Amino acid sequence: MTTPASPSLETVRVGNADFPRRRLISGTPPLDRLGNLSGRDGRAPIYVKRDDLTGLGLGGNKVRKLEFYTGHALAQGCDTMIITGAVQSNYVRVTAAAACAAGLDCHIQLEDRVAGMDAGYRTGGNVLLDRMFGATLHHLPADASEADADAGLDAIADDLRAEGRRPYVIHLGATFEPRGALGYVLGAREILDQIAQAGITVTQVVTASGSGLTHSGLLTGLRLAGSNLPVTGVCVRRDAVQQRARVTEVCANLGKLIGRPDLVGPEDVIVTDRFLAPGYGKNSPQSWGAFLAAARQEGLLLDPVYTSKSFAGALAMADDKGAMAGGAVLYLHTGGLPALFAYEAAIDAALAAADPQSNQ
Repeated sequence: MTTPASPSLETVRVGNADFPRRRLISGTPPLDRLGNLSGRDGRAPIYVKRDDLTGLGLGGNKVRKLEFYTGHALAQGCDTMIITGAVQSNYVRVTAAAACAAGLDCHIQLEDRVAGMDAGYRTGGNVLLDRMFGATLHHLPADASEADADAGLDAIADDLRAEGRRPYVIHLGATFEPRGALGYVLGAREILDQIAQAGITVTQVVTASGSGLTHSGLLTGLRLAGSNLPVTGVCVRRDAVQQRARVTEVCANLGKLIGRPDLVGPEDVIVTDRFLAPGYGKNSPQSWGAFLAAARQEGLLLDPVYTSKSFAGALAMADDKGAMAGGAVLYLHTGGLPALFAYEAAIDAALAAADPQSNQ
């Protein structure tokens, strides 16, 4: 239930608390069955929740998060949003777009996290869009830690306050308030409604797990709605031990935020780092294989940072008859498509490896 506060701002109840929200998504992203990849050689059906189609700034899962960050910023009378992320960060790009839509300025701190990339990585894709949205760009050295990144945000905010501005900071660390995860607490209810409307049985949910907000919000939202569906987070940046601890911490903080600390326990947090290697922003033959299978067999575009790995996890889950118990996999497509145009050299190499005859 929502209560309108202005043409663009509303109050929404999540759990036992109320939060300001600025709607950024029109309509409901579809839940689609993969007709060619499902059922092959005994594979379970795969359904894709198309959150790559959330719209704003070329969409993706971050739009749901920005509904709550932007709403909070406007409710507090802020005039500038500040965020940090890797050079090709989708989070950064959507924040810049959401700031534009809300009439706010945006400062972006780009972290050099992926070694060995060409010049196009630093100028194309999401970076090009960041500039198109009018964001002010700052840069963080490659050896900076997550704590350094958050300290950098605070320094930018201090400079802006000295100029009389009112900045709103979206921190990276797991210890900070996970307000953006509220988007997927609500998104979980939307997904359950779509499952019921389609009349399908889902036994596993798979998503990418990076900052942990999407994973934590989805898991918390399912439990809040009374669903015990397991959610497997496919690690894209940290190993399983680190990521499990991070998601557990975010879930605990989220439970406190909504006044329901009872919903998620450590036993609910499932992660796999089977598809992480060779590291953040890099792909193995297996994840490149999933990336190309989606494109060539379903016309479904993935990105080379998050969804190439998480979709590899979804395919592996669908092939695991013991895990599926006759049900379907629901795969959350988190978007990230602008990065395709910053990874052209890497994608060319993957295509050459997949089609050696075409290079003769």
